[in-house]
Amino acid sequence: MSLKNLWHHRKVADGAAKACWVCYKPSTSVLITPDNKDFFYICVGHLSDRGFCQPDADEVAAAAARKKKEELDLEIEKVKREYEEKQRIKREKRKEKVEDEEKAKDKDAKKTDEENKTDEKAKDDKINELSKSKDQAQVNLGPRIFTLSKYS
Repeated sequence: MSLKNLWHHRKVADGAAKACWVCYKPSTSVLITPDNKDFFYICVGHLSDRGFCQPDADEVAAAAARKKKEELDLEIEKVKREYEEKQRIKREKRKEKVEDEEKAKDKDAKKTDEENKTDEKAKDDKINELSKSKDQAQVNLGPRIFTLSKYS
């Protein structure tokens, strides 16, 4: 019984890293058959080598679609943040007008400035966290199904 030339890419824990089948460097990437009968460790760099293996065409198209969708989602988030910022500025201006009329500008201005600084810092922290999580998610977006190239 021969194995099909179809391999699924899986990741293992850093502590379970073993030598790459080609270059013997520690690797956490594993190519495994769909029925889990056979496997070998391989570096991510070798997965991009066209002479070694090629990603499944459907998988490549799906990865491109996911990437495009994520880019659109990022653009939507950016537009939403800009809109919320504009709305916040409008509210602040209205609030300042009311405060001027009440002549309690000194006390309230100090409080709102401190609150705005903390709000902006919290927003920046959230944005940084989201961008880091998106970057980590994009690392795993590559193809997951491969066929090994045949050497003559």
